Amino acid sequence: METMESGQQVRRARVRIALVFAVHGAVTGSFVSRIPWLQDHLDLSPGQLGLALVAPAVGASLAMPLAGRFVHRYGALAAVRWLLVLWCLSLSLPALALNLPTLFLALLVYGATSGMSDVAMNAQGVEVEQRYGRSIMSGLHGMWSAGGLLASGFGVLAAHQQFDARIQLALTALVLATAGYAVCGGLLDVRPVPGTEEPPRFALPPRSALAIGLVGFCAVFAEGASMDWSGVYLRDVTGASPSVAAACYTAFAATMTVARLLGDLLVQRLGAVRSVRVGGSLATAGGLLVIATDSAWAAIPGFALIGIGIAVVVPLAFAAAGRTGGDPSRSIAGVATITYTSGLVAPAIVGGIAQASSLTVSFTVVTVLTAAMVLGAGALRQDRSAGEAADRTVDEGVTTH
Repeated sequence: METMESGQQVRRARVRIALVFAVHGAVTGSFVSRIPWLQDHLDLSPGQLGLALVAPAVGASLAMPLAGRFVHRYGALAAVRWLLVLWCLSLSLPALALNLPTLFLALLVYGATSGMSDVAMNAQGVEVEQRYGRSIMSGLHGMWSAGGLLASGFGVLAAHQQFDARIQLALTALVLATAGYAVCGGLLDVRPVPGTEEPPRFALPPRSALAIGLVGFCAVFAEGASMDWSGVYLRDVTGASPSVAAACYTAFAATMTVARLLGDLLVQRLGAVRSVRVGGSLATAGGLLVIATDSAWAAIPGFALIGIGIAVVVPLAFAAAGRTGGDPSRSIAGVATITYTSGLVAPAIVGGIAQASSLTVSFTVVTVLTAAMVLGAGALRQDRSAGEAADRTVDEGVTTH
């Protein structure tokens, strides 16, 4: 039976892991708000920018499976803390690039630290959720979006004031690294049972999670494309000013933040399948609005609708992965390799299509994928049942920790 002290520890861990998600999101928000600056500073074509943005996908794909080993060898608390600090510090690297090759190398490191810290913190989130006894993953991802929103606001201000991105991102990296180190105190220091075999170098998701991973693939592709290319889209297609273009990500992040913070209640009321179908429909409507207009003030609401529509899909996918098998970090690493590689590859694919045709065609592909979420939402039905069973187990006082 859970003691008062352990209950306080779980509640404290919930607050701390929420702050970890916020710090992680702030790194992303800081970076994406200055992508137009990077493109102009290095005089990159859409195709060259897309090539550079494939580097995080390569780095994350290679590094994500290693996160399980970090957790196994050093414990959950140390793994989350130090991987998060490395991720924060990597924010300063892209703005220091001198040309396309050095930008690619900087983003390779950026992606590797992003992927490993992402897996470690989601494994911690699943662990806290299981001990807490109710759904919290959507709210945690809402905190990630809130961190991204706040940081992107600073990025918009810096862009408007024409502040040098090299100085801005270096200072932001130091502040976030310090904050990230501090907020990790109080996390659950979960360690493997003595004698447990170390996770393999690469972890693939179980077959039962593949269909869920494909739905997540579509959502994360739309998220990655919108985060990295919405500002460029507004500038090049609608003729928006740099400050308005930078503000587009802020609108995208704001709507996603609200939707994720309310997502746990939404899933409880509608169920996972219906939530994804409604969200996919909204995201598709947003995509259609983006590709049908040449006005920035119409495209921004379109990107906002995409943010609302895809908000709860990733938290549901991670929650499902964390309940698959006995090692949450290993299962999450496998599913994360599919879903987040999608998001990190998306910018490169969008750039390649834009180079060959136009950004409008690129976001037509994004819209098709959001529509596919509606068709594939039934794959989450099994996930929801598993989640309800897990919640009943916790409510009945049965623990395995």
